[in-house]
Amino acid sequence: MTQPKIGFIGLGLMGSAMVQRLLDKGHTLTVLGNRDRTGVEAALGRGATEADTARDVAEASDIVMLCMGTSEQVEARMHGPDGVIAGLRDGATVIDFGTSLPGSTRSLASEVAKAGGTYLDAPLGRTPSHGREGQLNIMCAGSEAAFASVRPILDDLGENVFHLGEVGSGHTIKLINNFFGMTVANAMAEAFAMADRAGVDRQALFDVMAAGPLRSGMMEFVKAYAVEGDATKLAFSIRNGHKDVGYYREMAAGLGAETIMSDGAHRAMSAAIEDGRGEGMVSQMVDFYADRFKA
Repeated sequence: MTQPKIGFIGLGLMGSAMVQRLLDKGHTLTVLGNRDRTGVEAALGRGATEADTARDVAEASDIVMLCMGTSEQVEARMHGPDGVIAGLRDGATVIDFGTSLPGSTRSLASEVAKAGGTYLDAPLGRTPSHGREGQLNIMCAGSEAAFASVRPILDDLGENVFHLGEVGSGHTIKLINNFFGMTVANAMAEAFAMADRAGVDRQALFDVMAAGPLRSGMMEFVKAYAVEGDATKLAFSIRNGHKDVGYYREMAAGLGAETIMSDGAHRAMSAAIEDGRGEGMVSQMVDFYADRFKA
């Protein structure tokens, strides 16, 4: 059976890792990057084709994949005379791997359906290194038939591939997941900083907390920086964490639900960005709290 042609838009750290994995598996790719050409050049060196516009990507592809940072960026690539929708093949599938607002996702899905295609939201869990090895968690939602048709390719990219229901459900679950993760990460970061203020050893604090039911992978990630100085275990920037919690809050407001628990994490990361720490990793929120407690 002939493999479908894949278009990939957004070759940042995660997107580039996924493109390399798809090339490993023998897929034919047309790519479109943004400012940083590192991922594009790496893909071209292995036989991928570069497109000039998102429309060109869509015209060349049976499946169009997007790995962008925000809903606004996804919408910009989808809309307009040079956008994906303008060049979409009849029967094509569009997959948004980013973390987007569910309302935006559902709106784009309707537009893609009118253009003769199908839209799936499939946000990701884990890190670019997992993307490179095909070990991502993929939270896909939308048409079951479209999901079944692209499942073999998703299996090339992910270790755990879920179908979560109607379009938008993947992004909804991703935002809830990231709200929880960023809340836990900030709580652990503050705990380490409070230990400093109280004159308690960070490792001793972690040993006690990790011996009970509080232990989690997120605790381990924050501890890797707080105790060992390794920020790479959680390769997720404060700016991205702030964006995702902000999206969670926007989603909650749209549902008429007052979110209380997100306030602390969102306020702390907002302040950290104002301090110029936005490009640091979330585990480095330890430094933000520690500096505040010194005052």
